[in-house]
This record gives sequence, C-alpha cells and structure tokens, in this order.
Amino acid sequence: MRASNILLIVTATTTALMAGLFFSYSISVSLGLGKLNDKEFLNAMQNINREIQNIPFFICFFGTLIMLPITSFVHYKQPSFLLLLTATLFYSLGVFAVTAFVNVPLNNKLELFDLTNTTNASAKQMRNIFEDRWNFWNNIRSLSSLCSLFFVILACVYNSPKTRKIAFDR
Repeated sequence: MRASNILLIVTATTTALMAGLFFSYSISVSLGLGKLNDKEFLNAMQNINREIQNIPFFICFFGTLIMLPITSFVHYKQPSFLLLLTATLFYSLGVFAVTAFVNVPLNNKLELFDLTNTTNASAKQMRNIFEDRWNFWNNIRSLSSLCSLFFVILACVYNSPKTRKIAFDR
C-alpha cells in the first residue's frame, strides 16, 4: 500500500471521528441538555467544555485540520485532489473557524459565569445568551464536518485502484 493511501485512510478516520462527535452532539447531547433547568444546563455545559479539552479530542480535532491539507497536497496530481481540497475547505471554515471564532468564545464566556452565586434570573439570561447560538453553530460544525467526510470518502473511492481502472478504461 502506498504512503499516500495510508495518509488518506488516516485522514478519513480522523475526519470521521470529528464528524461523529459533532453529529452525535447535535442529535442527542444537546437535546438531552435542553431538558435541564437553567442552572443544571449551565453547569453541565461548563463541565462538558472542560472535559472535551483532552488529548484524544485535540489529536482528532487538530489532526484533521493538519491532515486534510497535507493529504490534499500529496494528491495534487491525482484526480482526488479537488475532492480533498473541498473537504479541507469545509473542515477549515465550517469546523475549525466556527469553533475558534464562535463556540470557544461562547464557552469562555460561560466558564467565567459563577453558578454558585447566581440568581435564577441571571442563570436564565445566561442560558438565553448561550444555548441557541451555541447549538446553531454546533449544527453548522456538524453539517460541515459531515460534508468534509463525504468528500474524503469520495476521494477514497475515487482513489481506489478498481475505481481508477474503471474510470481510465472508458
């Protein structure tokens, strides 16, 4: 197996892990959290935001951000290049940029919110500021990571020897 194919498989794996994380969160975790009262919701989100900052998450999150352009570059002269470049754009803009410029700042704002000395009215106000906006942009990350994964999978299929043989035999 060629090194470029191994790189493509590793890239597909990290992209799939990130797409699964965002998708699962959108269709289950946020729905469950939405049923909590304001203080419980804010406390749960503070804890989730702390716990997500771990080595496996960072390896997959930043690994995908690094692997996609590298894999695109390695496949520059191959038919899968445009598919991988499209995947890179979806991930870079729809996942990384949204995370860096929207979700993380919201998380940081929430982290500074003192739940131990807050009133019910303040908790409700903070939740109103945070929840809908955070969930909307997480859904954007989910959709973008799924689109990125779709294009990486297409690149894998298009890059397979059987597919190339069929395409070039025509």
